[in-house]
Order: sequence, then C-alpha cells, then structure tokens
Amino acid sequence: MRTSSSHILVLGVVRKNKTIKMKKVIAYADEFGTNSFDLEKQSTHFIIASVIINIDELDIVNIELEKIRKHFFQTGELKSQKISNNHKRRELILKELNKINYSIYALVVDKRKLFGEGFKYKQSFYKYLNGILYKEIYRTFPQIDLVVDELGQNDFMRSFKKYVQNNHIRDLFSGSDLLIQKSHSELGIQLADIIAGTLGYIYDEHKKGEHSAKFMKLLSEKIISINNFPKNYDISEYNDNNLDKTYDKTIVNLSLNRIFDYLDTTEGINQKNLDSINFLKLLIRYHEANHPRKYTTANEFIRHLNVNRENDISKETFVNLIGRLRDKGILISSSRAGYKIPTNIIEIKNFIRHGNDTIFPMLRRINECRKAIKLATNNSLDILEENEFKRLKELIDEK
Repeated sequence: MRTSSSHILVLGVVRKNKTIKMKKVIAYADEFGTNSFDLEKQSTHFIIASVIINIDELDIVNIELEKIRKHFFQTGELKSQKISNNHKRRELILKELNKINYSIYALVVDKRKLFGEGFKYKQSFYKYLNGILYKEIYRTFPQIDLVVDELGQNDFMRSFKKYVQNNHIRDLFSGSDLLIQKSHSELGIQLADIIAGTLGYIYDEHKKGEHSAKFMKLLSEKIISINNFPKNYDISEYNDNNLDKTYDKTIVNLSLNRIFDYLDTTEGINQKNLDSINFLKLLIRYHEANHPRKYTTANEFIRHLNVNRENDISKETFVNLIGRLRDKGILISSSRAGYKIPTNIIEIKNFIRHGNDTIFPMLRRINECRKAIKLATNNSLDILEENEFKRLKELIDEK
C-alpha cells in the first residue's frame, strides 16, 4: 500500500578512521505541527518523530504492521489524523504497536519558548530546526546515510534534505552519505505518522489532556530519546512534591543537573560515549514517564542500548558503564530492582551502604591475605609494596 510521503534514515557510525560497528537500521520520520506562530489557533509544538527498525527485522515488522493496518483501518493507511481524538481507539492501536520491535527517536520543539521575529518566517524557522536536527542525529549517530523519498510532501523533511546536501561535513562524518531515491517500504512512514500524531496529543497544548499520561506510558518502552528544544532544562518539569513525603527536590535537581551537564558536553565519538549518552537519556525518560520511585531493570536498559549496536552489550559492560558515569559524578541509584535517578537521601544512603558492605569486607580479606604471606615469609614480602597497589596499601594502613 502506498503513502503520500516516506523518509528513511539508514544509520551506522564511522568517526576519525575508527569504526564503531552498529546494527544496520532504518528510521522512518514524520512531522507534527506547523511553522505558524499563531499559537492560539495553531500548534504550540513542532515535532519530528522517527521510528527505528533493525534492517534484518524489517520484513517481519512490515507483516505485523500490515495486520494492524487492516484490522483498524481496513483499506486505508495507518494515519493519526484518522484516529483524531478517539483516544480509546488510539490506545488500542498503540497497545498493538507495542508488540512490534521498533524504537522511537524524536525532536520536540516548544514554539512558545522561541523568541525573535526571525522565527515567524518559515524559512528561518526551518533553518533553525534543520541545524538542531542535524546536530542531534549526527551527535547520536556520527555516521548516517540519509535516504529521502522523492515523493515526500512534508515541507520540513524536504528542507532538511536540502540542508544536509548543503551543510554535510564529510571530513568530520567520514563515510556517511546522502542518498535520494524512491522508497519501496511504505508502512514504516505510516507508523511514524501515528507516533508523531500521538506525541502531539502528549505535548501540544491544544491536544493534551487526561489521555496524555496514558499515551506516554504506552510509548515509553519504545522511546530511545526525546530531545526537547529549547534546552532550558526546567527542572521543575521533572519534580512532583505530591508523590510521597520522602521526595527531595534538592537531590533530584542535583542529579538532573549533573546529567544535563554531561549530555551537553559529551559527543558520541566512540561506543562508550554513545552508550553513556543513550543510557542517560533513557534514565531521564524513565524518571519522567514512570513513578520516580520505580526502578528500571538492567535488562530493560540493555534492550534499548542494543538497538543500534552490532554486538549486544553484555551485563559486565553495562555495569562498567554505570561505574564510569559514577566516576564522572553522575548520581545513579541502584538496587536489586534496577537503576533510577535518586529522589531522596534514603536512596543515596542505600548506594553508600552497598559500597560500605562491599568495600570494607574486601579490604579485610586483602589484608588477611597480606598478613598471611608476610608471616610465611618472615615479613620479607609485602604483596602491597608493588607500586600499582600503593593507594590500596595506604587505605588499609589508614584503617
């Protein structure tokens, strides 16, 4: 079945002659909203949603999408506009779509926070968004082959195609390319249309309501990242004092600010950085979408991180990722139930308590081993005298 528009992003990574191997994926993109700044009558938000599918699963995904299309739309397209404000029907469709393996990467622009006469002009508005989208896509996916359907009707996506043609830095993003051809797969863009429209019912002031939280909960397990612009990081948007008496805004604000600082200053120049960026975006997303006291399992994080990796991340690598971020001063609460942004001093103490219960018994065992060897060698051999154990020896001797 044909649609009126289709856009494909084929993603991979190459940077500075070092290849970061990633699964080959296709991302279909669609847009919600207009460039108009008549915010009383037009959309308050402009949204670009992309759905990312592993290329080796595309045939299976298309079969499942076709079943959903036939069930809910008969001979018509999967289209958000046809669902309109029938929120029960949208909820049922989203539940069915959740059974399919795909991920969501979106850019959400709040037009109310864009100041300046220039934004009122379509060309200036699109130029601004083009720069943002280009930076965000290539920051997350340093190499990207962008394929745009020549039949596409979406004004913004056509302007983005021209922007990439004119501004793509091939020396910086080595190995990436822009390809222009007709799309042979149409259901992906229909899926993107549904997702873009649903995000509109979550964010846009004219469409949001009691249904918004339900829609966000349904989309959350599919979302890799939602990039909000402008990035003013209004911490109050992530706070809710009504949740429970232990909720501590100071702890939450400190945690979020450190994450935002890291995201603003870190580029995806290698797999470790990419994993860290994507993990922290997920951590924020779960904090926003879930009850802040709820932990998310390591397996759930790993499932999302594996979306664009050629080799799946191991549990050990994931644990090391958490350790590196904590070394950078990022506060991450952990328990047997998983990981989350800490929301109170109890969760911080639990992390410290875990370290206390692990570190000091280990130091005692090392010291017992050290004393046994010293005794057996008549004090002639101290295994901690090696330079590599200098700091460890100091810690044990200080006890």
